[in-house]
Amino acid sequence: MLYALIMAGGIGSRFWPKSRVSQPKQFLSFFENKTLLQTTIDRIRPIIPVERILISTNSDYVAFVKEQIPDLPGENIIGEPVARNTAPCIAFASALIHYRDPDSTLIVLPSDHYIRNDEAFRKDLQTCVRLAMDGGKLVTIGITPTRPETGYGYIQFNDNTQISDEDYNAYPVKTFAEKPDVQTALKFLQSGDFLWNSGMFIWNTRVILREIEEHMPVLHHQVELFSQDLKKHNGEVRRDILDSVYHSCFSVSIDYGIMEKSDNVLVLPSHFDWSDLGSWMAIYELLNDEANEEGNILNSERAITVRSQNCFIQSESSKLITLVGLQGIGVIETEDALLICKLDNSQHVKEVYEQLKGETFGKYG
Repeated sequence: MLYALIMAGGIGSRFWPKSRVSQPKQFLSFFENKTLLQTTIDRIRPIIPVERILISTNSDYVAFVKEQIPDLPGENIIGEPVARNTAPCIAFASALIHYRDPDSTLIVLPSDHYIRNDEAFRKDLQTCVRLAMDGGKLVTIGITPTRPETGYGYIQFNDNTQISDEDYNAYPVKTFAEKPDVQTALKFLQSGDFLWNSGMFIWNTRVILREIEEHMPVLHHQVELFSQDLKKHNGEVRRDILDSVYHSCFSVSIDYGIMEKSDNVLVLPSHFDWSDLGSWMAIYELLNDEANEEGNILNSERAITVRSQNCFIQSESSKLITLVGLQGIGVIETEDALLICKLDNSQHVKEVYEQLKGETFGKYG
């Protein structure tokens, strides 16, 4: 049967000051009444019932998940004791699902992405599921790049070989590339055989566990300890065992640990609009239809702009905010903090968060 794992353990540091350690971006609403996590779950409900959806999150956020997804079974929430990147998260969840259903196929999704065209998205997922089931492949979805983006990883595919499924073509992956500089990103864009890495994966749980055994033997050992304990206790995830195996793992992404090393990977170019919501600039771009004639988006009770263009104001107070002679500026105000940045530099807001970890400013983080 088909299962889903939603990864919801991140901090969302690029969205400070709205996103905090106490309530990161996946539990916030940016576009509508529902949070990003709720929207992600709703997007897949038509093809996967909630009893076959698992959410992996920081143990501190389990209560948020229960509150926002009240019909999700409690045993489907995995509270990570410590952040160890995506490889351990996916490995232990895959082992749990495989214990419940040895023939399971798993869709792995981030919790905090923005997707338009839900039906096209689900059709792409179902195509990937067939590819994973029929060929025992590790399948990922790539996004056709529209600009030389330096904030995304890239996937190069072999366009001389294709695997057709109904109307769509998937391709063997040549290589995964880390976030490039501007010149390299421009070369990727011009080559025509690079896609943005969406961080979405589809595979049979037996296949991914076998790949982990081959390419990540240390993690495989911890997964075996976890799996043995599941068998001894009738599928119960015991807190002390989960804490032990997590703390024993290295922090490694699934891309680096498995996808870059396996020769069993396919990529399907997407057929839907996508953003990883990696910065305030991404929010500004997605709200572009709300911009006034000067390109300004004013989400504030009281705001005045003079000789200013392409600016973004997001304020939770009734304070009057005025901009004069500014271009491409973001102003984000919460009850206790104010961020002012150039929107095209908003990726670097995470560096503010790093400085907030100290005792002096820690309460703002």
